[in-house]
Amino acid sequence: MTETAPRTPSAAVTGMVDHVLTLAATWPHWDGRPAHVDDRVHTPHKAIRRVADHLIDHLAELEARLAGEEPRPDQWHASALTAEADLAPFTTQDLDEARSRLTRLARIWANRLDALSDDQLDHSPGEGWSFRELAHHLEGSTYYADAVGDLS
Repeated sequence: MTETAPRTPSAAVTGMVDHVLTLAATWPHWDGRPAHVDDRVHTPHKAIRRVADHLIDHLAELEARLAGEEPRPDQWHASALTAEADLAPFTTQDLDEARSRLTRLARIWANRLDALSDDQLDHSPGEGWSFRELAHHLEGSTYYADAVGDLS
């Protein structure tokens, strides 16, 4: 049995986005019925919104901490809110937009994480998770896409 090395922080983020977009490629087939998982309502648009918000929120935290600032608390309504826009049909154009948005965010994350030393990743300034832990925490954003699932 061979052991695999743990994913790098940048691979954790880009891999999460790849997973989300693989599922999202099946969402133009969505029948308009929200998925009900863990006392929450999930739709394709909501999943994309939540993944993007999670990436933005923690990127703002990372950058603030690197600048020696206190991270600004987020004001998201998070998964508790299902906006009217979340219930709209998910079209191929929406998929194109999601690909553009999420792949760009993933590249920003990967470039930033790859520029940090192992010491900076593991002994990050400020309060909270290390930046390595933060990147691996973002892997959990697959939850939103997994709640909608593969609709092919």
